[in-house]
Amino acid sequence: MKVIKLLAALVLLLPLSGGVVFCASAHNLGSSPPRFDSTIMLQGFNWSSWKTSPWWNIVESKAGDMSQAGINLVWLPPSSDSASDEGYLPRRLYTQDSRYGSSAELTSAITALHAKGVKVIADIVVNHRVGTGNWADFTDPAWGPESVCSDDEWAQGKGAADTGKGVPFARDLDHTNAAVRKAITAWLAWLRASIGYDGWRYDFARGYGSKYMLMYNKATKPAFAVAEIWDDLDLNNTDPHRQALTDWMDSVGGEIKVFDFTTKGILQQAVASGEYWRLKDAGGRPSGLIGWWPDNAVTFVDNHDTTVEASSSKSWPFPSDKVIQGYAYILTHPGIPCVFWSHFFDWGLKNEITKLAGIRKTLGITSSSNVNIVHASQDIYAAVIDNKLAVKLGYQSWDPGSGWSLSVQGNGYKVWSKK
Repeated sequence: MKVIKLLAALVLLLPLSGGVVFCASAHNLGSSPPRFDSTIMLQGFNWSSWKTSPWWNIVESKAGDMSQAGINLVWLPPSSDSASDEGYLPRRLYTQDSRYGSSAELTSAITALHAKGVKVIADIVVNHRVGTGNWADFTDPAWGPESVCSDDEWAQGKGAADTGKGVPFARDLDHTNAAVRKAITAWLAWLRASIGYDGWRYDFARGYGSKYMLMYNKATKPAFAVAEIWDDLDLNNTDPHRQALTDWMDSVGGEIKVFDFTTKGILQQAVASGEYWRLKDAGGRPSGLIGWWPDNAVTFVDNHDTTVEASSSKSWPFPSDKVIQGYAYILTHPGIPCVFWSHFFDWGLKNEITKLAGIRKTLGITSSSNVNIVHASQDIYAAVIDNKLAVKLGYQSWDPGSGWSLSVQGNGYKVWSKK
C-alpha cells in the first residue's frame, strides 16, 4: 500500500516561517525524474464541443496558442462513432467520423498539434458499448453475445460476470474474454499507428478490473496514460478517498496515472468558504493525492463532467468566481496540471493561465516538486515550492519576505519568484 511507502518520505526542516518541507514524492526518491514531470496538459473540449462542428478544426486552429502557453499534452474527446453526441456511447470503433468532425479533420488536427510539440491522448471508452441497430448487434468490429457480461441488463449476455461497476445505459463488456481483449488491443494499436494518438485517457476505470487496463497499456505502450476514477468524497475524512486512488495505482504498478479528484474536491471547498486549512494534512503535506503520489496525480479545476456547463447528473463545479485561484494552486504545486478548455479559451482567463504556466516552466516546477506549507488557516493559504516560488491564496496579507519578487497576482492570489 502506498501509504506505508510514504511513511519513509524525506522530511527537511527549514527556517522559513517555521515551515516544514516535505519531499513531495517518496515514490521517486533515488530514481530519475518521470518522463512527463514538467508536462502541462489541456482538456481539449467541453461537454458541448460537438455542437461546434467540425470541432477538430477548432482544435487545429488553437495548436499555436497551446504551444505558446507551454501546453505540451492535449486530451481529445472520444473520436469513434457513437450513439451519443458527446462520444461516450461507442458504437463502431474503427469509424472515426463523429459529431466532432471527420476522420480526415481529426488526423489533420493531430498532425498540427504534433508540429507544435503537443502530444495527443485519446479518450478511451471500453467499459461498455452499444449496438449498431439494437442493444447488442455490434459491428466494426463485430462481437457476439459472449462479449457482454452475464449480469448486464441485456438478458442475452453470455460472458462472465462484470469485473467492475456496471452501467445501465450500454452493454458492459466482458474483459475476461480473450477475444474481446485482443480486439480492444488491436483497435488501440490502430489508433496509435493510423490516427496518430500518443496515449490514452481511460474513461470510467471503475467499470472493469484494473489488471485488464494494465494489459492494454502494456500491449500498446502509450506515451502517457491516465485513468478516471471518480469516487464520492467525504470532506470531513478525505484520506480514504486518496488512499483508494493510491491503491488503484498500486494495482497497475504505477504505470497509469489518475486524475486527482481528491485535490479538486478539497481545493474547491477551500476557496469557496475560505477554509484554506483543508489544503494541509495532518502530516503537513498537501491534502490531496499530490501529497502522497504527486508525479502520478493529474490535477485539475474542472472537466467536462464537473463544470457548470455539463448536463451530467454528477456535475460538481468549482466556484466560478474563484476558478483562477484553482489554477494559481495547481500550476504552482506538484502533480501534472490539466487546464480545462472552457476556462482557457472561453472564460477570459487565457492570459492569466498562460502567465502562471510560464512561471511554472521558467522556475522548473515539476510534478514532484517540494512543498513547504507556511500557512493553511481560515482565509489564507501560503506555500513555498522548491524554495524558488511562493504562492498565496485568500485575501489576508502575506508575503515571503526579502529576496522575492512578485511575478503575478489576481483575484485572491499572488505568486512570487526567488530573486
